[in-house]
Amino acid sequence: MAFTSTHWGNYRPVVRNGKLTGMEPAPWDTDPSPIGQSIPGAIDSPTRVRRPAVRRGFLHPATRHDSGAQRGREAFVEVPWDEALDLVAAELRRVRDAHGNGAIFGGSYGWSSAGRFHHAQSQLHRFLNGFGGYVYSKDSYSLGAGRVLLPHIVDAMDKLLQQHTSWEVLEQRCELFVSFGGLPARNTQVSPGGASAHGVRPALRRMAAAGRTRFVNISPVRDDMAEVPQAQWLAVRPGTDVALMLGLAHVLLAENLHDRAFLASHTTGFEQVRDYILGHADGQPKTPRWAAERCGIAAEEIVSLARRMAAQRTLVNVVYSLQRARHGEQTFWMAVTLAALLGQIGLPGGGFGLGYGCMNYIGSGQTSFSGARLPQGHNAVAQFIPVARIADMLLQPGAPFEYNGGQHRYPDVRLVYWAGGNVFHHHQDLNRTIEAWQRPETIITHEQYWTAQARHSDIVLPATTALERDDIGSASNERFMVAMQAAIAPVGEARDDYAIFTGLAQRLDFAQAYTEGRDTGQWLRHLYESSRPRAQAQGIALPAFDDFWQAGHFDLPAPQRPVVLLERFRADPIAHPLPTPSGRIELYSETIAGFGYDDCPGHATWFAPEMDSNSPIHLLSVQPATRLHSQYDHGAVSRASKIAGREPITLNRADAAARGIADGDVVRVFNRRGAFLAGARLSDGILSGVAQIATGAWYDPVDAHTPHSLDKHGNANVVTPDIGSSRLGQGCAAQTTSVQIERWEARLPPITAFDPPPFAPATA
Repeated sequence: MAFTSTHWGNYRPVVRNGKLTGMEPAPWDTDPSPIGQSIPGAIDSPTRVRRPAVRRGFLHPATRHDSGAQRGREAFVEVPWDEALDLVAAELRRVRDAHGNGAIFGGSYGWSSAGRFHHAQSQLHRFLNGFGGYVYSKDSYSLGAGRVLLPHIVDAMDKLLQQHTSWEVLEQRCELFVSFGGLPARNTQVSPGGASAHGVRPALRRMAAAGRTRFVNISPVRDDMAEVPQAQWLAVRPGTDVALMLGLAHVLLAENLHDRAFLASHTTGFEQVRDYILGHADGQPKTPRWAAERCGIAAEEIVSLARRMAAQRTLVNVVYSLQRARHGEQTFWMAVTLAALLGQIGLPGGGFGLGYGCMNYIGSGQTSFSGARLPQGHNAVAQFIPVARIADMLLQPGAPFEYNGGQHRYPDVRLVYWAGGNVFHHHQDLNRTIEAWQRPETIITHEQYWTAQARHSDIVLPATTALERDDIGSASNERFMVAMQAAIAPVGEARDDYAIFTGLAQRLDFAQAYTEGRDTGQWLRHLYESSRPRAQAQGIALPAFDDFWQAGHFDLPAPQRPVVLLERFRADPIAHPLPTPSGRIELYSETIAGFGYDDCPGHATWFAPEMDSNSPIHLLSVQPATRLHSQYDHGAVSRASKIAGREPITLNRADAAARGIADGDVVRVFNRRGAFLAGARLSDGILSGVAQIATGAWYDPVDAHTPHSLDKHGNANVVTPDIGSSRLGQGCAAQTTSVQIERWEARLPPITAFDPPPFAPATA
């Protein structure tokens, strides 16, 4: 059996009598993820969507478009494929003809498959573009604030991430690795497009063993740098990293430790930033003592760290989660500012990082060649939303919003088409989301499992998993291309997204434009051959397609030179300018200042966390170790991590004792937005006043018919705020969450998240 590619690794499927019984990690992966072991038991579990299903009230024309309040509450009726496709095609045509393509929202998040052809997001967008266009979303929940900010001050986010200094170089040259948010290894199991050889934890262990590099973990959680047990832990208060960075910067300026020459030749706006840090602009010097009062790190520690950073080859890293907050743009901007003051940007082992410890591919040192790409065509609809503003769009059609200097209005969406995602995992304030989700006339979802997204849809079309179809696994900065050959037959009546959209395109009279006359095998060959000129341009000689398919994988050669972020820019900023207005790093951005945003001015700025005084615990919602987002929460690995069937939440021992909570107790976590149950895990390695829970527990309300019902499973987004990071980025602000926690005394309600919904006969 050939290997297959998942977002969390390459595996060889083990199949006996047509049934998947195991997933063997690829021999080249020295640190395989356990998540793959969830697939065999889950792929054909009762949670699987086996046949097309339509919400009962939606089947009746008289109630079809005014029964949105029954989503998530009503039984489904399983129907034949032709009936389901006819219904979907009729709804698409109805909405387009009555309201235009601007009334169709194409929702997808791209994580459904590591395969490049059966990439649900690409297939959905190609299909909707062929149908005349759709309202689309920009950015991501992971990096909404950062993606908008970075092009203004350095370069496009994706380009920077692909060029991060390799771990190999850091092992040899970095003397001090200062990471805001730590280096949480749980995140490095995954990569968009598929992780192939996991290298982050082995690199950290080598660096720790060699002793050449000293690590500083600036995080409320000690285990955020668990792979380096001797790391110095500075337990910073959540949301105050910018204050700490400003205190460090003040030391550099006050003690003349900043690199004047680099600032003069490679940056613009230093004078404005200097005046702000020293207090000339606002009368408040950002001294170590000022910073200490806000971040909880002693002023003496701040002074000592700043001096060490200036004296050594230092890498300043910030993890993604710090910009998933109100004013999250400021953490990235201030990290770049701090690194610029040190003057080591572009040097091997120095400078900044914006995501080490967040994805496997960051710092891999592998080629940026990304392999096969499915063309998505042209979208004739110009309207869009920042991805984290979907509830605003559905609740406030026509309302104005600001984004990246522009003035926009939310479209009036009547139909939502979703493939490859789960809004009940991604989005914040789920009770508000449920209210918004009742507004569209039609919601169509392709799904493999009965997630909350599927349960809250009108039409659910069963999609195949990656193990049930042929595909090509390929990703930037990953080592292998993989010939993903189908391992098992589709479960139930599942079809791949391409087959589903082909059937719809036939009914809507653009099948030839959508398929270009190719079946799946012909598309795979075409996409592979189309990628060969790009590979050649990067010095990669791909084998012939048939040879690749027979071999099962191809080991992409690494670049000849070690990767150092912004090395060419440092060497000659005139010959290799950045794509910013000045061609330099913009510590002060005239463009952003010109937008006039009081929540994101022209340089990195301190904003105090916006917390609820009635909810004294700061809740951090992080990526899980036992699944990817919410994928395979119903699998064995994720289920084994639960406490009494609930998602674990880590509490400080003193905070727990004050509330009468013991290790293993079930607790109620709540604020004015909602409440959920979780299993308590006590620790001395988390700052008092802070709790941490992984995202991705499938939403499981006690009573779906009751608004604001208690979630009994541990979905953190029941309590997170649905607000933008700022008017600039409008990114997710989930980390700005405060809650109260109490011991659960009542009888525990059973977990039903993984049960299929009720089904009714077609005649009901």
